[in-house]
Amino acid sequence: MPAIRPSADLRNNYNEISSFCHEYSEPVFITKNGKGDLAVLSIETYEQLCGKFELFKLLNEGLEAEKAGRVRPFKEALADIRKGLRA
Repeated sequence: MPAIRPSADLRNNYNEISSFCHEYSEPVFITKNGKGDLAVLSIETYEQLCGKFELFKLLNEGLEAEKAGRVRPFKEALADIRKGLRA
């Protein structure tokens, strides 16, 4: 069940909202005039979310490369990486 709070709680109960976000790693949805306005989450949760998006992007790039035939054997790629590290 999502945590939904009115915008006044940001000012009046900031510490409580902050504690919730850190303890549960979930966003708190803030309403303004009864309608959804913001989602507040801890920086740690935000960074994890961004990391997941980046991982999904890279995985998708890999899948697209595979579909397009732009792949090569792992051992060959690893050998090139090692060669580059020694240079």
